[in-house]
Amino acid sequence: MKDKKISAVVSVYNEELSLRHFYQVTSEILEKCAWDYEIVFVNDGSQDKSMEILTEFAQANEKVKVVNFARNFGHEAAMIAGIDHAGGDGIVCMDADLQHPPESIPAIIEKFEEGYEVISMIRTKNEGAGVIKKITSAAFYRVLNMMSPVKFENNSSDFFAISKNVAEVLRQDYREKVRYLRGYVQSVGFKKTTLEFEARDREAGESKYSIRKLMHFSINALCSFSDLPLKLGIYSGIFVALCGVILMIYTIVNKFVYGAPGGYSTIIVALCFMFAITLIIIGIIGEYISILFAEIKDRPIYIVHNVLNDDKAEKEEDTH
Repeated sequence: MKDKKISAVVSVYNEELSLRHFYQVTSEILEKCAWDYEIVFVNDGSQDKSMEILTEFAQANEKVKVVNFARNFGHEAAMIAGIDHAGGDGIVCMDADLQHPPESIPAIIEKFEEGYEVISMIRTKNEGAGVIKKITSAAFYRVLNMMSPVKFENNSSDFFAISKNVAEVLRQDYREKVRYLRGYVQSVGFKKTTLEFEARDREAGESKYSIRKLMHFSINALCSFSDLPLKLGIYSGIFVALCGVILMIYTIVNKFVYGAPGGYSTIIVALCFMFAITLIIIGIIGEYISILFAEIKDRPIYIVHNVLNDDKAEKEEDTH
């Protein structure tokens, strides 16, 4: 009997083309690990045959647990649900498209045995990402680290591992409706380390993160860990006031030198500039108000329809 267990939490959304290969590769690796294992698949409202395939896995292997959402709640909600239902001494969160290599799990277990409780997986190479995505990703982490008091590992991903102690903190205290889970993991404290991995091409299908979703995700991350955008109103006000003083001096000098103030174009440029700054600040305040609104409503992060192979209880319906 192996005295410790590793839980692999896997978010699934329309992954029928890659699930069987992922399960075969991952289960073979886990069988050879020093720890016992379970695989917690979270079906995030898939509209293909993913749930049927996951049901087959659960029926064939009691170490496979399937958390089936009532509808699509998003990748982060799926990872939170997986952490909530995981029972291992260590938990590894990963995707089902094999971009997060299961071959890294033995190295993660070694880090757990060395006493580390938070293991951030850092991409050293991303074969599936284009040039623009790589540039924007680097820029995102640079801006986030500039604006947030918490410093984050560059190129960190949703591929990470946490101990059961950290998982309990996330279950009890980090229940925001608008969240940045990989940021929470890096900010909770505990003994941390990093491991490097090379992100491969997707096994099948296409990325579920569109440009719009990535933008929304980035804004949520910035708002979750920094209030600096709110202070831009003060800084912008000071800047606009200085520009106003410069414009006033220019107008006075222009009157005495040329006998007339600046013309129509000067006024239009000044008005457009000030209105642009005002609208930007209103937009930033609106983002924070929308986050507050989501928290005040206190709706569930996810709704579970049913759970297969749940050790605690078979649940027909559950909300969190």
